[in-house]
Amino acid sequence: MKAKIFYIFVFIALSISISASNPPSSPIRILVITGGHDYKVDQFNQMLASLGENIQYQIAELPAAYEMFLPENRSKYDVLVFYHMWQKITEEQAKLLADCIRQGKPLVALHHSICAYDDWPEYFNIIGGKYFHKLTTVKGKEYPACTYIHDLHFKVSIVDSDNPVTKGLTDFEIFDETYKGFYVEEGVTLLLTTDEPSSNHVIGWSKNYGKARVVTLQSGHDVPTFENPNFRKLLKQSIEWVYKGK
Repeated sequence: MKAKIFYIFVFIALSISISASNPPSSPIRILVITGGHDYKVDQFNQMLASLGENIQYQIAELPAAYEMFLPENRSKYDVLVFYHMWQKITEEQAKLLADCIRQGKPLVALHHSICAYDDWPEYFNIIGGKYFHKLTTVKGKEYPACTYIHDLHFKVSIVDSDNPVTKGLTDFEIFDETYKGFYVEEGVTLLLTTDEPSSNHVIGWSKNYGKARVVTLQSGHDVPTFENPNFRKLLKQSIEWVYKGK
């Protein structure tokens, strides 16, 4: 019995020693890019704050946010989160943004960020999809202007429950805005689908762009989605997964 107690004490001592020599890793610093679309700021920030101590966020609004894509500023954050619908971009700004991600800065793109940069085709390649405001040709195929409907209850289906982004999630209900007719790049890894008629079937995917992992989630319009525990888990796991690919 005494020997057993001795070994327990040894085990505890070793555990404390290992913990002290291996402190918790630093929080993941996310840079959330906004601009070009109104949103409920307080509730959106509450969602970001709910992701836990392991994820710290800061907001940068376009066009001033373009400065954050400069090489000297890229060390100030670990993961990009797009929640913007910005359209104006110069050739130099486009090169900086694409290079920032291509060289390994991970990205999670949310909701109306797939509606951004109508006239910059490389953006379609970065996020792996695009909502069109006008007739647009991509890789020889014409896409008419897309459609959307606000405030619908619909079911989100998990494609692969073993995927790190969707792990621990089962099919869930959401109250959100749907997009119909948007482009999704061939070859992306499908994460989420829905059978809602006013929506594209595919509403979530992942891919690589250069050295970076990218996750794109079509949902994320308003407060009911911000407060949805399944969406919060999905966002958290998306951020963690793209970060681990660095």
